Amino acid sequence: MSNPTGLDSDLLLRAISLADRCPPSATAFAVGSLIATADGRVIGQGWSRKGNPHEHAEEAALADVSAEDRALLSEATIYTSLEPCSTRASRPVTCTQHILDEGIPRIVYAWREPSIFVDCIGAETLEAAGREVIEIADLADMARKPNLHLFDPHNPA
Repeated sequence: MSNPTGLDSDLLLRAISLADRCPPSATAFAVGSLIATADGRVIGQGWSRKGNPHEHAEEAALADVSAEDRALLSEATIYTSLEPCSTRASRPVTCTQHILDEGIPRIVYAWREPSIFVDCIGAETLEAAGREVIEIADLADMARKPNLHLFDPHNPA
């Protein structure tokens, strides 16, 4: 596993801040994601439930990439506040599979997905497929913040 750069931390903080745009949900995480080129140019961004109630942040970020920038995905990094899902109840294709299918070689995330809804092995699956996966655990508390209601039954979304 590689070490994150200062640019990685900055872009991950931007992705984490996108989670604040998520419509509240008692049955799904609030996640922010963005996709950037090696020089830090953001080519796509999204958040959970941006377009519909079942959309994940990584899907929204991928959908935001323009047709002319799609070729850049093979050298891009996807930043996401939560580990990309490897199992999901709402749709047949996981975010991990979308990342693999799009050929994104590098994934940076803050918070390993807790097993509230599903057991997640996104990071392990991506690494096994030869992708570079970087966890910046120092930012996990910030990524957890818009999701605290999921851990407190007295504070519903």
